[in-house]
Amino acid sequence: MISPADAIILSLAAPLAATAVIALLDRRPNLREAATLLMGGALIALTVVVFLAVGEGARPGFVLMTVVGGLPIAFEAEPLGAMFAVLASVLFLVNSLYSIGYMRAGSEKRQTRFYMCFAIAIASAIGVAYAANLFTLFFFYEALTLSTWPLVTHKGDDRARHGGRVYLGLLMGASIGLLLPAIVWVYSIAGSTDFAPGGILAAPLKDAGATPAILLGLFLFGAAKAALMPVHSWLPSAMVAPTPVSAFLHAVAVVKAGVFAVLKIAVYIFGIDFLAATGAGEAYLWIAGLSILLASAIAMHQDNLKARLAWSTVSQLSYVTLGAMLATSMGALGGGLQIAAHAAGKMTLFMCAGAIYVAHKKTLVSELRGLGAKMPLTFILFFIGAMSIVGLPPAGGSWPKFLLMLGAADAGELLVIGVLILSSLLNVVYLLSIPVEAFYFLPAKPGEKPQGSGGRPIDWRRIEEAPFLCVLPPALTALFALLLFLLADPLYRYLLPIVAG
Repeated sequence: MISPADAIILSLAAPLAATAVIALLDRRPNLREAATLLMGGALIALTVVVFLAVGEGARPGFVLMTVVGGLPIAFEAEPLGAMFAVLASVLFLVNSLYSIGYMRAGSEKRQTRFYMCFAIAIASAIGVAYAANLFTLFFFYEALTLSTWPLVTHKGDDRARHGGRVYLGLLMGASIGLLLPAIVWVYSIAGSTDFAPGGILAAPLKDAGATPAILLGLFLFGAAKAALMPVHSWLPSAMVAPTPVSAFLHAVAVVKAGVFAVLKIAVYIFGIDFLAATGAGEAYLWIAGLSILLASAIAMHQDNLKARLAWSTVSQLSYVTLGAMLATSMGALGGGLQIAAHAAGKMTLFMCAGAIYVAHKKTLVSELRGLGAKMPLTFILFFIGAMSIVGLPPAGGSWPKFLLMLGAADAGELLVIGVLILSSLLNVVYLLSIPVEAFYFLPAKPGEKPQGSGGRPIDWRRIEEAPFLCVLPPALTALFALLLFLLADPLYRYLLPIVAG
């Protein structure tokens, strides 16, 4: 039986080994893609070993090396990181299945490079998940940016290159200009960058005035993958990438690495008790609330489907930041559950968008009216994903919002509850309206409004769904979104130790 510490080592090494194998199999696509899937399956098994050990109270880890100043590149699994690692590995395998169907159906070029970058990116995400300190997290956080940049620019046209410049420039600029100085500052204050239950800054910054708030701001805006306004513009710009990349950015690794870092820094570097005592997060709480509402308002006016989903992600990510800034146990736990629920729901939506494009080459919301008669399975899955994002039972996205509201009540921030309710209503308008119009309206002619379908039944003999591998993956993630509704209590209990320090 493999030990949890060895499982951490292998979960980092397996994707890197697979990268070399994928390169060698460049001219043998079936074997190349089989290698990707086998690696994905092995990664799930390894992260589950770690997940179960952490659930039993273990904290497995190891030190890879010590660099200048005695700073170690070290790994240690704790509940939040173990959950993120399992989530990323499971969704990576599903996304790989989807990528095979999408890339083949579209006869995309440079597929070997595509799968190689995916493998390096998932290794980077696992490194972020298991990082034992800020220094290690920063190393893998930047590796994730660099490995996903070729994916964003995959199409190679002017729009892709522009999107890639914005992506790389903003993420690297924020990391080097804000996140790195924050890490150095923490090291100078505490003499360590280790993640520790209850935080490491409470004692050295006990009477530090505005310092905690300034330092917290450097972390929040430096971790630009969390897309907190105004460091969010890279996310809509990155939608020039193929849909499997969009799904990966939004659900598997990149944005999840951002909000994961924000939450982990809040609970293990500052500590929620210290944040509550100093009020350091108060201003950022309202920046997160404004990001939620403004991004939702912008999403409502996006006719491009992927752009609408991208702005929705900007809004939904800020739920996690808001939960961390509430500085309550319920807020932090709600943020943790939101990472999982948003991943399942948003990945479903993006893969459905890709299926629509593969089958009918439609990218605009206004083109989708009446399409439910031809793609009923895809739009049913879209509906389930949208339910989770909105927060409607029986989808898993309902519980994070409930916990965030409880956290807001505990913090005495009653206006935050109003923000969350209004956000859900806006989500209904810009997400649930899509499957409703797809099923219940006829396509609109130029200059006319869509007409009701009159309840005509779907002719199942005339459906025109996307290829099987473009429909199966969103079916799996939609099922996951529903299962999260039932698994919320075990996951809640699993995450409780992060607020027990």
